Amino acid sequence: MLYSKVYIESFGYELAPNVVTSDDLEKRLESVYEKLHLQRGQLEAITGIRERRFWDPVYKMYEGAAEAGQKAINASGISPHDIGMLIYGGVCRDNLEPATACAVSDSLGLDSDTQIYDVSNACLGVMNGMIQTANAIELGQIRAGLVVSCEASRQIIDVTIDRLLKAKDMELFKKTIATLTGGSGAVAVLLTDASLSDRGHCFLGGVTRSAAAHHRLCLWGPDAGRAVDGIHVMQTDSVGVLENGVVLGTETYKAFRQELSWPDDKPDKVICHQVGSTHQKSILEAVGIPKEKDFTTFQYLGNIGTVSLPITAAIASEREFIVKNDLVGFFGIGSGLNCMMLGIKW
Repeated sequence: MLYSKVYIESFGYELAPNVVTSDDLEKRLESVYEKLHLQRGQLEAITGIRERRFWDPVYKMYEGAAEAGQKAINASGISPHDIGMLIYGGVCRDNLEPATACAVSDSLGLDSDTQIYDVSNACLGVMNGMIQTANAIELGQIRAGLVVSCEASRQIIDVTIDRLLKAKDMELFKKTIATLTGGSGAVAVLLTDASLSDRGHCFLGGVTRSAAAHHRLCLWGPDAGRAVDGIHVMQTDSVGVLENGVVLGTETYKAFRQELSWPDDKPDKVICHQVGSTHQKSILEAVGIPKEKDFTTFQYLGNIGTVSLPITAAIASEREFIVKNDLVGFFGIGSGLNCMMLGIKW
């Protein structure tokens, strides 16, 4: 897919207020570590994640998404009346129905003719939303669209710790260590037609690839089981996700370079989905991109699911890691397995 008139006009984001370190979690798991003969510090050593953040217990997903969305609108100078599409891309939603996007739209005061709906695709929901919005802009259906998301990790981490404390089982620890990396946050990406953009980043296009045979490697929901209180649990075959994800990522990267016709020394910078240090090292080495071209936030934000990649891009831009005219790759690999790679001229 290639675009000729789509721009990423602005980002907005919210950081959850409660910082929780990996050491904090390990203190809660002290009896598990003793039973399994694990040394403190293993969680950070394995994942590279020092800390992550939690929302307050009663916080709603639409609240974070709306706050991030308002920041993106304020940063752009675009009128809310120009926004013809609002997509909520988070894994975490406030209700099965209606769409969380409805509450976000109400909070932002968008017009009644704005298309509003949710998109779900594991950690790639925001990227899917960006593609759908870009398609609508390219076709002339809308002039601007807003993609938002909010993710929360407090509940699933608490449930996981409770399960580990009861079972004290190494196999369960292996299946749930990825869950303990989860973070919380909210993000918004505002895309516009070229006629509305005066300082945006040109969305050039991208590619998608899938390996659906591996759809059971990471599960959160009924198929993964329930905790005692009925809450759905999460489990991940971390080794399987990594090995098969690298294969899929390598295939996608070849298609991405061909689609965008970038020379061998491009992209200038990359922003990847923030899983952890092992995944970062493995995928960059597999596609031959130097680590110096990559910007990371997982060390202090953890894995925020759909929020991770766009919030990392926003922070990288704020810190001037990404500068004007850089060719930037957004690389996301999510459960399913699905892979998306998007190209942007900053």
